Amino acid sequence: MRTPRRRTTLIAATTVALLATGTLTAVAAHAAPGCAVSYTVGGQWQGGFTGNITISNLGDPLSGWSLRWSYSAGQTVSDAWNATVAQSGSTVTATNVGYNGSVPTGGSVSFGFNGTWNNSSNPVPTSFTVNGVTCTGSTAPTNAPTTPPSATPPPTTPPATTPPPSVPQTGLVGWATQNGGTTGGGSAGATTVSTASALTSALNATGAAVIRVSGTINCSGMLRVRSNKTVLGNAGATIVGCGFTVNGDRNVIIRNLTFRNWSDDAINVESSATNIWIDHNTFSIGYDGTVDIKRGSDFVTVSWNRVYSHDKTMLLGHSDDNGSQDIGHLRVTYHHNWYDGSKQRNPRVRFGNPVHVYNNYYYNNAGYGVASTMSAGVLVEGNYFENVKDTYHLGEADSGPGSLVARNNHFVNSPAGQTGGSVAGIPYQYTLDSASSVKSIVTAGAGAGRISV
Repeated sequence: MRTPRRRTTLIAATTVALLATGTLTAVAAHAAPGCAVSYTVGGQWQGGFTGNITISNLGDPLSGWSLRWSYSAGQTVSDAWNATVAQSGSTVTATNVGYNGSVPTGGSVSFGFNGTWNNSSNPVPTSFTVNGVTCTGSTAPTNAPTTPPSATPPPTTPPATTPPPSVPQTGLVGWATQNGGTTGGGSAGATTVSTASALTSALNATGAAVIRVSGTINCSGMLRVRSNKTVLGNAGATIVGCGFTVNGDRNVIIRNLTFRNWSDDAINVESSATNIWIDHNTFSIGYDGTVDIKRGSDFVTVSWNRVYSHDKTMLLGHSDDNGSQDIGHLRVTYHHNWYDGSKQRNPRVRFGNPVHVYNNYYYNNAGYGVASTMSAGVLVEGNYFENVKDTYHLGEADSGPGSLVARNNHFVNSPAGQTGGSVAGIPYQYTLDSASSVKSIVTAGAGAGRISV
């Protein structure tokens, strides 16, 4: 499918394009004395949406920023990346994280978030304030700032225009946006756990929940994650010795965790589990798969994860003789993952069609990158392959070939792989990064600790 072009931030007039429920919504909103704000809804589904915001600084350099807006129809923000976001009533406040507080004159900063809405109306904010000042899209203030401006004259040497790496986060994209979308625990109150017993109980409880993992938790076996759960790692959160299994449940989000030394799989999705988002995790030195998806599971997005010091990475479809359960399912999106020397199964696919593998960075994979087998249909698009002798191929071991279409990939000391057949169309909107830029984008943004949740 044709991917949409990146939107250009609009600084002057306010323009609102509100499309029908469930379709793409784009908004260009004003900003303030010395700034402009672009607010877009990148994806919208029953019960949830993804918001993206860009602040353009038209005035003096900023050493920190706080953006505030209000919702008029009860929308709520559930989690964010590249900003710390809090909500009180209808008012939302987004504050910079450590690496993106400095915004030079003429510079911009972007962040995103997931939110919930009432499925009948998702109107866009009409006004924003930056650091307490109402935004107008020009350098003329409409009200006095709450903190007097510094009397220090502008520096004679312009500030650096190259901030720390800024990753174009896009929130939830891919198959997990379909079938009603994936919101996890939504706006449920958060519970913080720091022991194996507390984690086990929280994951297995009924009802919607947001579970925050703190510190290093040593555990064993597979811990079951029930429906309507968001599992978030606080800074440095690590799971050692065990893994998570989503077995027949739905609507689960797992983000910002480090897994190592697991004894089975790090994350196992099976038995017709649906609507799962696995994002910004780090995996290393485990026994079997990092993320294995099988037995009729469907509508899964695996994004912005890093895998290193590991052999068998991501298996999609566990057996050649399970077609009766798997055909028509196993639809998964893999994007912006860093396969950092992981040997094989990046991913290995059976039956799923279409499976979308885009904008991933493959580095020093000694076995192979992608394998399409058993009548699967895999689109390999816009990836960066470096020092990979076998980038992608049809069939694997005793498994017969599937179909594989490759386009717009970038190769460094790596050959183009084997293709053949056709792949079903991709039904969702997505933005494709230039393949040549994927290495820098993914290494700057993939893995745990790269987002604020």
